[in-house]
Amino acid sequence: MERESMEEGLLTGRYGPPNETKPSINGGAGGDSITSDLNIPSSPAASSLTSVLVFSTFVAVCGSFCHGCSIGYSSPVQNGIMEDLSLSVSAYSVFGSITTIGGMVGAFLSGKIADLIGRKRTMWFSDVFCTAGWLSIAFAKNALWLDIGRLLIGIGVGVICYVVPVYIAEITPKSHRGSFASANQLMTTCGFVLIFFTGTIISWRTLAMIGAIPCVVQIIGLFFIPESPRWLAKSGREKEFEASLKCLRGKDSDISEEASDIRVYMETLEQQTEESFLELFQRRYANALIIGVGLMLLQQLGGNSAMAYYTSRIFNEAGISGNLGLQVLAIVQIPASILGLFLMDRSGRRPLLLVSASGLCFAYFLQGLSFCFKEFPDLKALTPSVAFTGTLIGATFYSIGLGGIPWIIMSEIFPINAKAQAGSLVTLVNWSTAWVITYSFNFMMEWSAAGTFFFFLGISGLTVVFAAVLVPETKGRTLEEIQASIAHFLTIFLFLSNHSLNCSIRGQVGTGDKGENNGGNTSFDHSPVFRNI
Repeated sequence: MERESMEEGLLTGRYGPPNETKPSINGGAGGDSITSDLNIPSSPAASSLTSVLVFSTFVAVCGSFCHGCSIGYSSPVQNGIMEDLSLSVSAYSVFGSITTIGGMVGAFLSGKIADLIGRKRTMWFSDVFCTAGWLSIAFAKNALWLDIGRLLIGIGVGVICYVVPVYIAEITPKSHRGSFASANQLMTTCGFVLIFFTGTIISWRTLAMIGAIPCVVQIIGLFFIPESPRWLAKSGREKEFEASLKCLRGKDSDISEEASDIRVYMETLEQQTEESFLELFQRRYANALIIGVGLMLLQQLGGNSAMAYYTSRIFNEAGISGNLGLQVLAIVQIPASILGLFLMDRSGRRPLLLVSASGLCFAYFLQGLSFCFKEFPDLKALTPSVAFTGTLIGATFYSIGLGGIPWIIMSEIFPINAKAQAGSLVTLVNWSTAWVITYSFNFMMEWSAAGTFFFFLGISGLTVVFAAVLVPETKGRTLEEIQASIAHFLTIFLFLSNHSLNCSIRGQVGTGDKGENNGGNTSFDHSPVFRNI
């Protein structure tokens, strides 16, 4: 118990023990009030943008562009591939959904690989799979090579989804981390939009070649950007750590305090061994794990992948022109993603997440209502316009927040000694849930189109509640401060839980013998949890 309590206190130790702060809970885990109560020094990490930081982020998000291409590819090319290779609907469904199987494999490997060989080499690793996958599709002669290519892309993208946001979070100063991390979602949207636009006017083989371009750009660009300074510090490569941080912050910047904060944080983590997968399910990681897994589940259960993979079918069911609908939808998503990028470090993560999920609730309500109109002859004519409006609203609000924020928060909330296993777990949850939704969506639509969207409406409503109660606000904090605030919140939660338990026990004892209960006064001196903290 003593060792376990010591480990729980590692993240809060240097910022002041819990009993020296005044606990305050306001607005979910790690809210601003909690941070204000922590004795966390404000790191003066350089807030000015440097060309190296911008270029490094650009190179990293080329992988996100490839991810967007893979999401959008199956929708506009469906008719062309089925005609050219004589595929049945079931065979094409396998092709469309098998990328999520590859994503699960990539997610399982991503964290360990990123910790073992570094963030840059992990991006190279993912590019090899993605490039091979796109080329396999481009030159495919039958369904087997199509599926192999799609599976390889899924493996590469599964790794990308973890390593890109983690790399960006680890290289950017806290004042710009949200905006730079939002570039991940922006580039994913740009890849998605490019494929939607060009997929209606060029052949599916040429489109696959276009999908390979960002992979090649990233492979070349990775030679010219620094490794993550936090990974270098964790690996004990002190000179390279300082050189990387200096390169990212600028030659004339003072990195001494930021470097010191990172070193002290790494020294506390040296007292802990690298966590195994099963060791993630311990009390000290409970809050971060609930937040990370919960956001990934809700993002995918809310119909994200289904809406992207089967947009053409949704439009056709609603009586909307598929090509025109895809192009208009593509136009809307880029400005929405840009808006989310500018708002991320101004409004904060949690408010933007609440707005995004609330907007999706309204969008799914309109889409479900539009398919209800199909059942009534007098209202049937309203179905296309209402469904299209709902789809546009949903795409806009998803791009603003829910599309990227779960990945940003995932990259921020886990301590670096558990980031590999925890990141792999939440990424695996995301891809496995995506597979469930993409596989079952067609069956759900056959059961009830309106019911499908009302189900997504319910999940989006649950996302609003989850974000309001549990999701921390990480805007303007260093990664080390975020770890401390989450650990501090867990301490407060345990304190209040233990307080309630002691009150209940002593109240029952006091009922039988008030003398032994000292008049019913509550004391925590004998609590095994707080005796060791």
